Amino acid sequence: MKIAIISDTHDNIFNLEKALSWINSQNIPLIIHCGDLCAPSVLTEILVKKFPHQIYLIHGNVGDRELLEEKVKNLKNVKLFGDFGEIEIDNKKIAFVHKPEEAKKIAQTGKYDLVFYGHTHKPWEEKIGKTKLVNPGNLAGMFYKATFAIYETKTDKLELKILETLR
Repeated sequence: MKIAIISDTHDNIFNLEKALSWINSQNIPLIIHCGDLCAPSVLTEILVKKFPHQIYLIHGNVGDRELLEEKVKNLKNVKLFGDFGEIEIDNKKIAFVHKPEEAKKIAQTGKYDLVFYGHTHKPWEEKIGKTKLVNPGNLAGMFYKATFAIYETKTDKLELKILETLR
């Protein structure tokens, strides 16, 4: 299964819509969002309307947590995990958080195949033991180019996508 991993959208609607258009064109059925969506209306008015498939989401350090939690209650295809998400797909154990320090500690446990995180806005990948520790960058285009990642569970292939190069 292909999974899109995004983070730090910071309400950049143009970039989010462009990424969603490409993700949909690739028939990717799942998005993991590693935090800093910011305004809950971006979730309900953009993300959910333009991506009708499963969305796993965590809080970041920016945005109204209580309002986001309230908005998610009525969305069937969105699961808000709080500050820490954990899933298993195709025998791949995946965790996701927002901050890199926490992600590194989780990766060091050796419990997961992948740990995704955001916050720094900088795309990054490293291996800690058997665990891939990955930051997909940021969709806001703040400090670095707008990027996101695609992970294929069957092949264990991870790809960084630079938004400006996508058609």
